[in-house]
Amino acid sequence: MKQKILAIGLVAATLMAINPKADACTGIQLKTKAGNTVMARTIEWSGTDMNHYYVVVPRGHEFKSFGPDGTALCSKVKYAYAGVSVEQPEFVMEGINEKGLSAGLFYFPDYGRYEEYKSENKDSSVSDFQLVSYILSCCSNVDEVKDAIGKIHIHSIDPRSSTVHWRFIEEGGRQIVLEIIDGEYVFYENTVGTLTNSPSFDWQVTNLNNYVNMQPGRVFTSHIGELQLNSFGGGSGFLGIPGDFTGPSRFVRATLFACSAPKYDTALQTVVQAFHILNNFDIPIGAQYANGETPAPIPSATQITVSSDLSGRKLYYRTMNNCEIRCIDFDRINFKKLSYIVKPLDEVKKETIHQLF
Repeated sequence: MKQKILAIGLVAATLMAINPKADACTGIQLKTKAGNTVMARTIEWSGTDMNHYYVVVPRGHEFKSFGPDGTALCSKVKYAYAGVSVEQPEFVMEGINEKGLSAGLFYFPDYGRYEEYKSENKDSSVSDFQLVSYILSCCSNVDEVKDAIGKIHIHSIDPRSSTVHWRFIEEGGRQIVLEIIDGEYVFYENTVGTLTNSPSFDWQVTNLNNYVNMQPGRVFTSHIGELQLNSFGGGSGFLGIPGDFTGPSRFVRATLFACSAPKYDTALQTVVQAFHILNNFDIPIGAQYANGETPAPIPSATQITVSSDLSGRKLYYRTMNNCEIRCIDFDRINFKKLSYIVKPLDEVKKETIHQLF
């Protein structure tokens, strides 16, 4: 067990500390006309071709958290869930459970500080990379999430790794963000629906005021003295929108795109719309490398894009290797007979090309 924990710790350290080219996750929240909630987000990593899995976890499965000195908190899964994990099946980055609760982990580099791990708190300690799994396994709504987190201690799986922060969304659309600042657990009500990375969530929301002039649509004319100015095309109301890949710029861009998006009748239409919005946040592999550095031999820094229909209990994903959207539908799963499932996101790592002629 200690050897496995050491190996997992080394994976976490590699992902979070050694390579700084990972902190680019972008999350949005959309609604259908009827008010059903759809969550979507990207998962970035430009250093290597990560191992990617989907996991389907039944009720009664044993959850085990890893601690620096062995297994930490153990519990039985109360609510079945499905999610997308990276490197290790235990590291679920994004998921949804049978109660319609969604949870996601986002990089939070250079900000926040966890409480120090203490052996005497071992039985109530959960590693940061396993908090998504734990919450999905035992909570059905946001209030239960806050109550559950108040009873545990969250620690880094490896002292060399960076911090992360999390979002939790219940079926009705209420979303909270959790950040651990100087060892204190800070919750934010996220009415904007967007989450990226550093700096802290409250700073990101305040920064939106710098873009108070932004509006969807086209600015047709304006004047400087007698000179008439005409826009070059549609969407000129967003002229000046930040286009780089930093956390603050992506937060602004994602918020404006999500808030200006039309509402559709069905969740499936909204899921597809979410994927199209997040196309704008695909990071070309070379963009995070300086001149003279050799980019990793992978198609994109955006390795996975995920979307969840909370009311329909469906999780959709695509990968950098295959842009076809795949779906895990809870209605098609017999959770009474289901055993724990872990499978690669891609059976074959290549794009599906449909030959027409």
